[in-house]
Amino acid sequence: MKNKWDAARARDKAPRAAGEGGEKPRADGLRTTKPHAEKPRGGKKQKPLYSREHMLYLKKRKRETALVQALRVGVLLLILGVWELVAQLRIVDPFIISSPSRICTTIADLAANGTLLYHIWTTLWETLAGFAIAVVLGTLIALLLWWSERALRVLEPYIVVLNSLPKIALGPVIIVWFGTGSTAILFMTVLVGIIVAILNMLGGFAATDPGKILLLRSMGASKFQILRKLVIPSSVPAFIGMLKICVGMAWIGSIMGEYISSNAGLGYLIVYGGQVFRLDLVMAATVILCVLAAGMYALVALAEKALVKK
Repeated sequence: MKNKWDAARARDKAPRAAGEGGEKPRADGLRTTKPHAEKPRGGKKQKPLYSREHMLYLKKRKRETALVQALRVGVLLLILGVWELVAQLRIVDPFIISSPSRICTTIADLAANGTLLYHIWTTLWETLAGFAIAVVLGTLIALLLWWSERALRVLEPYIVVLNSLPKIALGPVIIVWFGTGSTAILFMTVLVGIIVAILNMLGGFAATDPGKILLLRSMGASKFQILRKLVIPSSVPAFIGMLKICVGMAWIGSIMGEYISSNAGLGYLIVYGGQVFRLDLVMAATVILCVLAAGMYALVALAEKALVKK
């Protein structure tokens, strides 16, 4: 009996071969059991991620978005159709109001003689450069004014006066300072946009929660840490809003500058078309401006979505 008991104990202490009883041998001589595979769920359906009401709400939102987009396109097509019909039936003289077909013909003629891209590029780079300079300088000046409350109190009246001043009144002065060319147009573009950028960013910085600023100060944070950790992140919506406003200001500034002095660009085409009574050329340049401005605004909207996701 004792021999049988000793043999059974020896078998229990010995490591089993792989595949026997679901155990695997290990290098240290200990036994490990083979992990059990998960049992199939037997066709049970997983619980949906969203509720039925939420899915219905999402579908409703998608339908509403599609409807709005369709209505936008429909309104545009309706306006173009009525415009073309009025011109073709001569209810109003096409010489005065032009027509979509005549505008397309004018744009095709400009593209055929090679001047369309030249004028577009001239206005586009002036607008983009002025936009970038106005945004960067305006944001930096707003940061400096937020940093120094005394400087803000001293300079705020002058900023408000410059913002209310019609920039076109400075046209002769700008021509004397910078001459007739791209430099004068670029300066006008920056001048129109920079004041708007300063005021919008100052408003965004001032809208930071005072309670959070006080909390950070009580924890020993420096002014630079408060700026970096709290003020700048909380001002991102104001920065996006400022970009959207400065898009329009940049186009206004560049076209205004081309009105004053230029020999190329879409603003030049508008002025030239008005002088020689080629309203088709005026309307064609205006339509191209609308398309370019809409594209620039769309890029800012995409940047907003990217920042919001982060």
